[in-house]
Amino acid sequence: MFKAVSPKLDIQGMESGQLDFWRAKDIFHRTMDERKGGRTYVFFEGPPTANGRPGTHHVLARAFKDMFPRYTP
Repeated sequence: MFKAVSPKLDIQGMESGQLDFWRAKDIFHRTMDERKGGRTYVFFEGPPTANGRPGTHHVLARAFKDMFPRYTP
């Protein structure tokens, strides 16, 4: 049903590859240019942590805190 996942996953290598792709394609500046003149998108809460990367649970909790006030009538 599901494909087996290797326990030897190279997370740092995957992240490095993704960052290289974003840099090569200038993704950050392209997204800024594509939104120029569009509606402002505001997050209602700041960074998940001051001294580390967020866990999935941090991201989901903050996404819900941002979505519900924005889209609930």
